[in-house]
Amino acid sequence: MEDGKPVWAPHPTDGFQLGMIVDIGADTLTIEPLNQKGKTLLAPMSQVFPAEDDVSKHVDDNCSLMYLNEGTLLNNVRVRYYKDHIYTYVANILIAVNPYCEVPKLYGPDAIKSYQGKSLGTLPPHVYAIADKAYRDMKVLKMSQSIIVSGESGAGKTENTKFVLRYLTTTYGSGQDIDERIVEANPLLEAFGNAKTVRNNNSSRFGKFVEIHFNDKNAVVGGFVSHYLLEKSRICMQSNDERNYHIFYRLCAGASEDLKKTLHLDSPDNFRYLNRGCTRYFASKDSDKQILQSRKSAEHVKMGALKDPLLDDQGDFNRMCVAMKKIGLNDTEKLDLFRVVAGVLHLGNIDFEETGSSSGGCIIKNQSDQTLKYCAELLGLDQDDLRVSLTTRVMLTTAGGAKGTVIKVPLKVEQANNARDALAKVVYSRLFDHVVKRVNQCFPFQASSNFIGVLDIAGFEYFEHNSFEQFCINYCNEKLQQFFNERILKEEQELYQREGLGVNEVHYVDNQDCIDLVEAKLVGILDILDEENRLPQTSDQHFTSAVHTKHKDHFRLTVPRKSKLAIHRNLRDDEGFMIRHFAGAVCYETTRFVEKNNDALHMSLESLVCESKDKFVRELFENSSTSKDSKQKAGKLSFISVGNKFKTQLNLLLEKLRSTGSSFIRCVKPNLKMVSHQFEGALILSQLQCSGMVSVLDLMQGGFPSRAPFHELYNMYKAYMPEKLTRLNPRLFCKALFKALGLNDNDFKFGLTKVFFRPGKFAEFDQIMRSDPDHLAELLKKVNKWLLCSLWKKVQWCCLSVIKLRNKIRYRASACIKIQKTVRMWLSKKKHQPRIEGLVKVQKLKKHMERFNEVVNGLKEGKQEMGKQVGELAAAVDALSAKIKGTVMTRKEIDSEYQGLVKRSEQLLASMQKKKREEEETERLKHIEKEMEKERRRREEEEQRRKQEEENRRLKAEMEVKRKQEEEDRKKRKEEEKVIQAELDAQFALEREEQVQHSAILEQERRDRELAMRIAQSEAELISEEGQGDAGLRSDDFFSSSARVMGPQVQATKVAAGVKKYDLSKWKYAELRDVINTSCDIDLLAACREEFHRRLKVYHSWKSKNKKRNDDGSDMRAPKSITDYAEQNPAPPTTAQHQEVAMNRQQRYFRIPFIRPADQYKDPQNKKKGWWYAHFDGPWIARQMELHPDKQPIVLVAGKDDMEMCELSLEETGLTRKRGAEILPRQFEEIWERCDGIQYLKKAIENKQARPTYATAMLQSLLK
Repeated sequence: MEDGKPVWAPHPTDGFQLGMIVDIGADTLTIEPLNQKGKTLLAPMSQVFPAEDDVSKHVDDNCSLMYLNEGTLLNNVRVRYYKDHIYTYVANILIAVNPYCEVPKLYGPDAIKSYQGKSLGTLPPHVYAIADKAYRDMKVLKMSQSIIVSGESGAGKTENTKFVLRYLTTTYGSGQDIDERIVEANPLLEAFGNAKTVRNNNSSRFGKFVEIHFNDKNAVVGGFVSHYLLEKSRICMQSNDERNYHIFYRLCAGASEDLKKTLHLDSPDNFRYLNRGCTRYFASKDSDKQILQSRKSAEHVKMGALKDPLLDDQGDFNRMCVAMKKIGLNDTEKLDLFRVVAGVLHLGNIDFEETGSSSGGCIIKNQSDQTLKYCAELLGLDQDDLRVSLTTRVMLTTAGGAKGTVIKVPLKVEQANNARDALAKVVYSRLFDHVVKRVNQCFPFQASSNFIGVLDIAGFEYFEHNSFEQFCINYCNEKLQQFFNERILKEEQELYQREGLGVNEVHYVDNQDCIDLVEAKLVGILDILDEENRLPQTSDQHFTSAVHTKHKDHFRLTVPRKSKLAIHRNLRDDEGFMIRHFAGAVCYETTRFVEKNNDALHMSLESLVCESKDKFVRELFENSSTSKDSKQKAGKLSFISVGNKFKTQLNLLLEKLRSTGSSFIRCVKPNLKMVSHQFEGALILSQLQCSGMVSVLDLMQGGFPSRAPFHELYNMYKAYMPEKLTRLNPRLFCKALFKALGLNDNDFKFGLTKVFFRPGKFAEFDQIMRSDPDHLAELLKKVNKWLLCSLWKKVQWCCLSVIKLRNKIRYRASACIKIQKTVRMWLSKKKHQPRIEGLVKVQKLKKHMERFNEVVNGLKEGKQEMGKQVGELAAAVDALSAKIKGTVMTRKEIDSEYQGLVKRSEQLLASMQKKKREEEETERLKHIEKEMEKERRRREEEEQRRKQEEENRRLKAEMEVKRKQEEEDRKKRKEEEKVIQAELDAQFALEREEQVQHSAILEQERRDRELAMRIAQSEAELISEEGQGDAGLRSDDFFSSSARVMGPQVQATKVAAGVKKYDLSKWKYAELRDVINTSCDIDLLAACREEFHRRLKVYHSWKSKNKKRNDDGSDMRAPKSITDYAEQNPAPPTTAQHQEVAMNRQQRYFRIPFIRPADQYKDPQNKKKGWWYAHFDGPWIARQMELHPDKQPIVLVAGKDDMEMCELSLEETGLTRKRGAEILPRQFEEIWERCDGIQYLKKAIENKQARPTYATAMLQSLLK
């Protein structure tokens, strides 16, 4: 199978494994893994891909591989990863694998210099190359650019973002300190916005879009940072192995003793907001010793410091302080930031207890008085006011007009805890807003021509417990994935269509329905959540039930009990919902959804912080104080929606992205343990699939990722060209340039307005154009030469065309004269043929008269009388000859008179015979009798031939009448079939649409299961029962319901086609072949033949889909006209089986021209045309020949050469409809014998390789 070449077959942990195809199933392939000889596995045909000849080699760009599929993509990334080549291209998209270690010399100053001004593809893949491409695109196209850095948490997005910023500011900075400030701002943002999670030690818990602005001279003039969705719930609660934001630990570990006393800091164990998660510091061996024991938590002392090459809490605190100074923050501002951070920590340590009174309120515990004092001091609040605001809330009654009565409502312990946490989250959130605002103030700019934006936002997240933050993050990633699909796939294909490149369409999953589920007006989840927030009594359960009710039958939404993880099945329907995202299904627990969606404090707390004695704290809240009065009037119905605020920000971001050019960096996480040089194939394959890389490969198989408008290329290179060339129009200029450079036609394509390049080819072209002047002068000579040649060829072509036209006119005139002459001759011949034939016969009779005269002269008696009779007879003959010449006589009249003359001559001869003297007279008479007998036979033969011709004419006339009758019958049948076919087409279209939906559902379920497997742990076991799958994923109801709406004729047709006597789907390929060779059961034989050839068609379709990029068509099994006809006119699936019985193994022979694609370019005039011969035994091919000039004939027989022969049935080939294609059996057999086909077939029969056919039976009987 497949010439012994290896293929990539799916593997549960490695993603793919190498194997060999050993059998072809109905829809599967049987694979024998190379590392497990003797063992086999079944794999769906759609998940098996050809492998490269050398699987250990690697390339910079996956588009340079011979085969473009997900198997070769994963293998190339794997080989490069183990060689520390962490960057790989897929066309213009960069795949970045997190190495989890430092790669030497990868990001140094030398590397930055080497990539400056270099086109993509001229140097090894790098994040610097993408940054430089964005800069050059901005400079050339005069258009802002965006770099979207995406990937899962822990894939390295933040680090790659930093490298992009560093490259742009270092390489294209203005030399002022503003360049350094942009780079130094990143550590400050990371300190306040990043945290350790189970999947990433430095996970960004907010999204940011960093804009680097450039002036009209393309130098950096400033920057701007936009941030999105800070994860506020982390401030108050973290899971066991996670930490709060880095700033808390860095402050505890790195603060000086004076600062520690000022802020009343201690070890993380002593703060509620830190001690419920991981309390260990990040530290190296040396820095761990520098941290005082009193500052370390018990967990840190017991287990040691956390290790990460990029993180060190104490060292990072010092670096952060230096960065603050560099970006312009003075000591007072630094202290203000640290005070608020410490104030949040102390706020979390305030505890409450029940008062025990009938009012049901609570008070602050005595043990928390000191903490309350610290908190009030650090935040500039009055201690008593803070105590009251945390234990009570203010309500305004609507009675009494606008001036309602103020009522203080005591809070329960749980309510007070929630109020305290809400205050902490709001204070920290406002502090983070201030940090971002202050960072933006550090690199201001007066004017900007364009910018390069770098988007770093949390990747797709899925945990055992997913809440509101994960919901918003994944909603954001759905939108970004849609943007990627639009920009890379949809817009790319639309551009190819507009430019007329003829690239095949690539299908991808459209996730618009999932986005609508979240953000649609009124019925979207975000709007339902906002509506819940406005109710007097809010409830997470009521919100969840409303979501399920309004989206009861939505494919993307389902209940938690249908999750693949056991832990989610314990949730009630009103405690969560599951959304099927583009990357897989995620189950969200809706507890605290309503609370997290409201960003507003209750009135007493908000009033308190807005009137803080501390100017810094007061400024944090001054923006919200202006809307305070309006909110008081609105009461409960007014709140600040976090979800809708995020949706608005996200839509603005996407508008900005769509208005810019875009580059993509897809970050990949190699393993879950976050260790170096460990490659988990299945995990990485899932990430590559979710990020759209496989769809990009499909597109790039025939795509052109680099392009440039003609006028831009003209403007770029006209400075290098002489005036003579610059006078050309841009399109002709580009054409001349490319021809002169000798570029391969396969490497570029001319569209209507642009020229398109294959991956990496534009860089080669650019490098050639910017080479040394001597080389350029040589190129100019080539351009001039090409222009002259092109012009001369046009002149030659015009002259040749005129000459051809003149010759064609002359030829047609002479042909018309020849046709006229021939027709006139034929009409005359038809009119005078009987007279000519009669005249010829009379002339022959006249010749006999001379003999009669000789006989008369020899007579002794009655000579005069006999002479007179002979004279009369001669006169009668002359009279008849003159009559024939002078008058129009029919054949019958001529024959009648001729017969009369013959009788007279016979009578005369008889009378002369009597008078002849004995022997001499007798011999002469015998001789005359012989002559007469010969003439009689000739006349009989002529009469018989004439009757045969009349019979043939009669049969032809009958055949013509019969043909016309059949034609009329066929037209009637065609009209009837049209009606049936219309119903069938409508039904098949409906079924195809349902099948596509069903396939999408199955693909989504596969992703859901892969995602579930990656987060399944001991307490969250994977549900293995396939029978418990989502009922919505079964599509049987679709087909049963669609059957009810079919017309009676369609139902009858489908039932007739669907009835199968034998189920051969589980038979092996070899078993089918053996049954065909040995079975005597006609029905079983027909069924096996049909299934055998169906599998061949599926297998060859798989090979065609996964063919080499430079495939020359050398493995074509039939002429292209046949395969094209079969694709455009698919035959019904059961036609062949019925046809085999109907045709009763009819033998038919065909011959059509055949030119292989590889020979088309060698022989464009088709002077060396080949021929393709086929012998069909019933509906299937039995023998096949290919005859090409200058090549050995190719002879193939069924059984031995199935893989190389045409797999289509006779009906599917359309050969019976080709005029002149069918030939006589003897014509085929002559060629077959001349090409040694008999010996070939005989040898195949002796080796038991030939399938029993008419040809084998005839040869065996001949040999016997």
